[in-house]
Amino acid sequence: MTVAERLEAVRARIAAAGGTGVRIVAVTKGFGADAIEAAVAAGCLDVGESYAQELLAKMPAVRGPSPVVHFIGHLQTNKVKHLAPVVDVWQSVDRVAAIDAIERHAAPGSAVLVQVNVSGAPQQGGCEPEATPALVEAAANAGLHVAGLMAIGQAGAAVDAGAGFRLLRRLVDDLGLAECSMGMTADLEVAVQEGSTMVRVGTAVFGPRPTARSHQRAVQAN
Repeated sequence: MTVAERLEAVRARIAAAGGTGVRIVAVTKGFGADAIEAAVAAGCLDVGESYAQELLAKMPAVRGPSPVVHFIGHLQTNKVKHLAPVVDVWQSVDRVAAIDAIERHAAPGSAVLVQVNVSGAPQQGGCEPEATPALVEAAANAGLHVAGLMAIGQAGAAVDAGAGFRLLRRLVDDLGLAECSMGMTADLEVAVQEGSTMVRVGTAVFGPRPTARSHQRAVQAN
């Protein structure tokens, strides 16, 4: 299947789950610049990246219209000044130190999403749910545009992610925010049913991620 066909299949899955107006962030982690170009050509204007070095190496090679770039991985504060020129939306803001770095190095009013740990798994990152209002307030006071919240669903069966997604949706509503970024390839239907406005999808759009060696060749070729 082509990227365009895969995107259409993802849109059909979202529609079947009752979603309308849900944005697809095509996660190009592990793929070359050509994947970004293919997603944009197929009408997906949002792309997500998890690794700073990979994003910085890849973006100069992208030809054609520029996408909206979402940084969705763990945000190391010492990388923010390098990422600021290419990142449009910071989706993994989970601590005050990250807010401070974005305030210093990114444009005033930069869009951020506060990442919330709704599963209790420390490896998934995010602030504790009860700490979310204070972090949202800190970001707003720093002059950033808090567009919404983001979370990673609980690992395991897709249905197991439902409780965490409901919690995130409730926090979004309580705080009067617009975006609720939750749902990936395996659990996007559950996320959409629980009120996601934005899903982050990689495998369903681009297929299995390349091996480390083949990915390195792809980046070098670009």
